Amino acid sequence: MSMHNEELRLPSEDWRAYQGVLSRRIFAFIIDYLIVALLWIPAAVVVFFLGILTLGLGFLLYPVLFALVAMLYFGLTVGGREQASPGMRIMGVAIARTDGRPMDFLTAIVHLAIFWIANALLTPLILLIGLFTDRGRLLHDLLIGTVAVRRDMY
Repeated sequence: MSMHNEELRLPSEDWRAYQGVLSRRIFAFIIDYLIVALLWIPAAVVVFFLGILTLGLGFLLYPVLFALVAMLYFGLTVGGREQASPGMRIMGVAIARTDGRPMDFLTAIVHLAIFWIANALLTPLILLIGLFTDRGRLLHDLLIGTVAVRRDMY
């Protein structure tokens, strides 16, 4: 499978493209997780009926249901054409890969999983990393090769 040059879209080198991105990401996180919580409700109802149909076996999905809903949500939105979740779009932020390729479903899932792991280990200190890195990148951005950029500058 070949990659055409017109598909590559490198993030901006202009410092203004990253101004205020860290605080915008925090608010986008809050918005997105409120949406995921709302999406979890109908998913829980579906799992309830699935549990009844499978004679209780479907109830085993409950412990991982929130994570599954969040992975689908972020995989389809951040890994989609807009490269941003609805919360990110509201706050004017997008996720870009530093190699210029578009985000895909799997990359978005890995980005989310590394964020969860880093947040579990570093708690809120994960945000302090963004104060000291170029372009306000967080640990999971550095590890996977992504950057959050203002949508109007990308």
